[in-house]
Amino acid sequence: MNQGGGKLKRKDILYPELSYTINGALFEVFRQMGGGHREKYYQKAVSLALKKRGLEFQEQFYIPVKFDNNVVGKYYLDFLIEDKIVLELKRGNIHVINNIDQVKEYLSALNLKLAIIASFTFDGVKSNRILNEY
Repeated sequence: MNQGGGKLKRKDILYPELSYTINGALFEVFRQMGGGHREKYYQKAVSLALKKRGLEFQEQFYIPVKFDNNVVGKYYLDFLIEDKIVLELKRGNIHVINNIDQVKEYLSALNLKLAIIASFTFDGVKSNRILNEY
């Protein structure tokens, strides 16, 4: 429910206001672009939509994977928003387990609690919240 000065009051959802703003940006991108484009085009549009909303974020955020202080791998997130939420963009209707596992690895590597996987389809943009239950 939205009461008291426009602030969302849900206590059981992690970062409700920030999530709402991110989803608004995603829906705006879909409304203007529709479905069927390449992921990199959606990424550019989402970047513009996030900037328009005044959010702080980093694109293609690099995370080194280390063992004994040696880099043994690397991840690149689509977006790290407000140092709180990982946003991964996908194209198509399928949220395969690999995508969920991928963002859980990101969350674990960054010690964060929430990721959003957003899929741009011909029917709309669908987002799923992924929690890190560490």
